[in-house]
Amino acid sequence: MPLVCSNEDAAVEFFELERWGNKPTCVHCGSDTVYKMADAKTGKRSKRYLWRCRTCKKQYTVRIGTVYEETRLDLRHWCYAFWRAATSKKGVAALEIMRHCQISYKSALFLMNRIRFAMAPAADAPKLSGTVEADETYIGGKPRPGDNKEHKRGRGTSKTPVFAAVERDGSKRSRVVADVTSDTLEAAMREVVDQQARVITDDYQVYGGLGARFEGGHDTICHSTKEYVRGDIHTNTVESSFALVKRGIHGIYHNISREYLHRYLWQFDFVWNNRFLNDGERTEVVVRAAEGKRLMYKSPTA
Repeated sequence: MPLVCSNEDAAVEFFELERWGNKPTCVHCGSDTVYKMADAKTGKRSKRYLWRCRTCKKQYTVRIGTVYEETRLDLRHWCYAFWRAATSKKGVAALEIMRHCQISYKSALFLMNRIRFAMAPAADAPKLSGTVEADETYIGGKPRPGDNKEHKRGRGTSKTPVFAAVERDGSKRSRVVADVTSDTLEAAMREVVDQQARVITDDYQVYGGLGARFEGGHDTICHSTKEYVRGDIHTNTVESSFALVKRGIHGIYHNISREYLHRYLWQFDFVWNNRFLNDGERTEVVVRAAEGKRLMYKSPTA
């Protein structure tokens, strides 16, 4: 991977291979009767790494239809950023990408936000099933006047509530929620958890009605009485995932506004969901996921 990141030709070939494999196709019409365009004088590949389709006669590059479309940043910088984002368990700061790639902070932030968008779960992603742990936490915010503890309990503060559900030995889904009422958390859970699943939560009262909503039942662990494990009933998995998020925020990002928090949650969830892959495989997954996605700032979910 470092060699691919240091050479533009190698980076372009890497992105082309990940997107098309050994059978390049036209991004406009899907035809495979395409060829690389070459410089008329040198016979070498064009400086813009263009392809031409013999069917529709259009030109294109590997950038078209991806999160790195319409950017002048070299693909070697994108390659390095994809690699760092996919392999850093607690995240990577845009300032670090700025220093390593020798680009501006604005460009580094532009690049990282689009990579996080590539890490977002697909709209048709399957719901969590089996045994699913659910919990809520609080991120960011400023301490209220008179608060002596830096990490004061989230309810009643300016911190942002975050809900997460984690499938045992499986995937995780996190999202920013408006509040931690029963209606809000139940709606978030039903959106990401299969109705057949067995749900495990702590004894926070808002989870009280879940037993009638999920056919696998609802088990509760009583944190209020300092009970943390009872047989296979616990929420340690989801709490461990929250710990990684908070370590990343405190140690790498330091502060994230509510407006952009959902993007960082996409990144932490992606790394968690692909934790059983090695670093190279995880990088390849996110590069392939970048196809068909464009981050448009006018979109309220971007």
